[in-house]
Amino acid sequence: MPYILALDQGTTSSRAILFDRAGAIQGVAQKEFRQIFPKPGWVEHDPAEIWQSQMETAREVMATTGIDRKQIAAIGITNQRETAVLWDRETGKAVSNAIVWQDRRTAEWCANLSSAGHAKKIQGKTGLLIDAYFSASKVVWMLQHVPGARDLADAGRLAFGTVDCWLIYCLTGGKLHVTDFTNASRTMMFNIHEGAWDKELLDLFGIPPSILPTVHESSEVYGEAIGDLEGCPIAGIAGDQQAALFGQNCWKPGMAKNTYGTGCFLLQNTGVQAVRSENRLLSTVAWRVNGVTEYALEGSVFIGGAVVQWLRDGLGLIERSEQVEQLAGSVPDTGGVYLVPAFSGLGAPHWDPYARGIIAGITRGTTAAHIARAAVESIAFQVADLLDAMRTDGGPDVAELRVDGGAARNDALIQFQADLLQTPVVRPKISETTALGAAYLAGLATGFWKTRDDIADQWQVDRRFQPKIDGPAAEGLKARWREAVDRAKNWHQP
Repeated sequence: MPYILALDQGTTSSRAILFDRAGAIQGVAQKEFRQIFPKPGWVEHDPAEIWQSQMETAREVMATTGIDRKQIAAIGITNQRETAVLWDRETGKAVSNAIVWQDRRTAEWCANLSSAGHAKKIQGKTGLLIDAYFSASKVVWMLQHVPGARDLADAGRLAFGTVDCWLIYCLTGGKLHVTDFTNASRTMMFNIHEGAWDKELLDLFGIPPSILPTVHESSEVYGEAIGDLEGCPIAGIAGDQQAALFGQNCWKPGMAKNTYGTGCFLLQNTGVQAVRSENRLLSTVAWRVNGVTEYALEGSVFIGGAVVQWLRDGLGLIERSEQVEQLAGSVPDTGGVYLVPAFSGLGAPHWDPYARGIIAGITRGTTAAHIARAAVESIAFQVADLLDAMRTDGGPDVAELRVDGGAARNDALIQFQADLLQTPVVRPKISETTALGAAYLAGLATGFWKTRDDIADQWQVDRRFQPKIDGPAAEGLKARWREAVDRAKNWHQP
């Protein structure tokens, strides 16, 4: 039986997952890699470690399942999106560490760009707000500060890519320098209406077009891998959040999903129309398949599940991330404590790069359990901010929110989420929907699955969470949360 191999390259780990024709997982391998913090607010990855960790997981999952590369019908790739990599085309080596999507070093450059009056034009073309989150400012910084980078660009030797692009370059031994519509739409250099790199913006930023990859659809055969995966067609690419939207079968306008990963990302399908948000959400490409581009509204939370990692690694309150549910559940509520995890600023709908984390409401009776519960609840509060903004934008009502990601396994969190939203929250049986979406895109491109109808029935409900508190109670909780958020804003002005 042939299989689809999904390479899921995330912010803190790389994973490889094998899916069969029924969409069932046949094998998983995962490997964490270093998080590099050179200065406060700076976050980097070593591109060589990204590549090495991803290939180690691919080799491991084949070894543990006994599946040979000849049994792999296609490879699908999904990835952390806005992280920027620059490399030398001749040597194939990165010229510096990758600048991660969480990195805030370019906040001042972005503020200057906004002050110069470019925000409306950039949002109109790209669907994005000016922010250090996106790739363009990271590329500008590297061209200015990495020794020799501008010279390599002038010589036509420099290549830029998001992580999907870097992986494909490595997988094909440097033969392919490609990305897809979803990842291109996160760079702040791509015109989502014309489906092309935008020359006016490239000129404004001073980014040479020669460094950019060719943009392809999200589901097509781009080429074949070499090495350990020799001969396997690479046939699907999607940024992690768009891949999850596809994997959750959110194919109709109005359908929405939220992924609880390192950050949280709420996407709502808006169909073939790109909806411009009036509430500081993003318009983005959901995917491009068979010549049709579909769009989504997106809200991004920078620190979601990462707040649990902070409880583990920063405060030492737990030894393993999964222990947080027991610790938080040992108290009936937070005791009035609110934790705003603005460790790297606030994402949508606030977009405040100068916000910093705070814990409010501490008393002598506050315990580690109260702080843990406040940390978990902060994830749900931030997602509620996103959906409230989406509702205010006047799009289709969200009848239910489909959820996935590691923290979606936390029953208490997801129940609290339903309470705050006053909307049913649905968790599917297969929670690895990001990798599954990449697998679906690759399988559809190679005929592994003929049409979306072939995979529609594979999505099944694990549990449906109904709200247990009433609307006024939910609004009271959110009002107090917003007070805490206001105290966190504009804390760290350079």
